[in-house]
Amino acid sequence: MHSRDTVTVFIYGSLLPGLINHFVAAPFIRKMEAGMIMGRLVDAGAYPAAVRDQTARKNGSVIQGLWLTIDRAGLALLDELEEFYGIEEKNDYERVWVRDDKNPFTQGWVYIWPDDRGFPPVPGSYWPDYLDNLTSKPKLS
Repeated sequence: MHSRDTVTVFIYGSLLPGLINHFVAAPFIRKMEAGMIMGRLVDAGAYPAAVRDQTARKNGSVIQGLWLTIDRAGLALLDELEEFYGIEEKNDYERVWVRDDKNPFTQGWVYIWPDDRGFPPVPGSYWPDYLDNLTSKPKLS
């Protein structure tokens, strides 16, 4: 379900509904659908990064998120948010084409890091679950 005016993007972190950066994508969303891609999450502080590396492949790790069908104008804003300036540029995130882990007919762009940059792994496959666990743990004084 692509047209010239829309594009599909997999989101897994701060762009998810209810999280801090969802407002960036929200005005451009035409469709949302649950999905899963191969990879693993790392905790970069206020947001996660998806890493699709040998460790993720070896462990069969997956990331849960949403496939968004968005207007093309929204992709430019997501590129800006993720500091993606283009192929062969100095980017924070790379934008790569992926297929859904369960449905190979679902495919689109995702923002990833080539490696974990030394950040700790996120246990599990869904960033909001990890955030909930962080906030529900008793604080040590």
